Amino acid sequence: MVYTASQTVQLPVDGFRYLLTLFDDHVLTITLNRPEKKNALNPPLLAELAFALTYAYYTTDVWIVVLAATGDTFCAGMDLKSLSSGDSETFSVPEPSGPIRLGELMAGLHKPCIARVQGSVYAGGFLLVGGSTYVVAAESATFSLPEVKRGLFPFQVLDVLLDIMTVRTALDLCLRAKTLTAMEAMAVGLVTSVVPANELDTAITQLTDELKQFSPTAMQFGLRAAQELKSLSPEQRQAFLQDEFQRLQQTPDAREGIAAFLEKRKPQWGKP
Repeated sequence: MVYTASQTVQLPVDGFRYLLTLFDDHVLTITLNRPEKKNALNPPLLAELAFALTYAYYTTDVWIVVLAATGDTFCAGMDLKSLSSGDSETFSVPEPSGPIRLGELMAGLHKPCIARVQGSVYAGGFLLVGGSTYVVAAESATFSLPEVKRGLFPFQVLDVLLDIMTVRTALDLCLRAKTLTAMEAMAVGLVTSVVPANELDTAITQLTDELKQFSPTAMQFGLRAAQELKSLSPEQRQAFLQDEFQRLQQTPDAREGIAAFLEKRKPQWGKP
């Protein structure tokens, strides 16, 4: 990670420049707030995103993350102007210790992440959507990888897409720069549900309320294991998963869940 636990003990007191945050009942909502630039990811915004996601990772009271955006575009991808001419704007958070790779940040969160997609997603914005556990999109949202039109290729996005869809489908999206409707994006696995725009907030609330009923520790163990399985050979996987199950059994959430089941009551997660 490009930020440490000690650096991200709390969110900036005066807030971020390009992010809005709301923490309520174990749900941290991180909203991209650069609508005049279609939420394009320049270095200061990338640093703020990395800081907020690291805060979510280290803060035990954060069980779920929601990624949202203001304006008519969810994210236009990387800010090409800042890439070509540099960006002299100062950061509102400490300088990151190294390059920020959104795909790695999202994969390393290990907490359920819900993308609330109200508008178009382009290019590097796919790293946020593809790295989320759930993607709830408005019917009017669209998805496109236009890099080949600029003489570029979405290398990092391709890696994320290969976890979601077939190789041919992923390559076709990258090679032909097609624009997918929300329903088409759901058909290839990029989106998990599509709702009318005026029902987005209701759908997000219903999903977060459902997830909050279950053990945050168990979900974090599961998401981390799903990521780590990718680096293991088939012969190593079952032993690794058995070890993870035994580790999970020793956690307070597992003891509370089993006790609640035996006592026929609702579990109280997060107890010491």
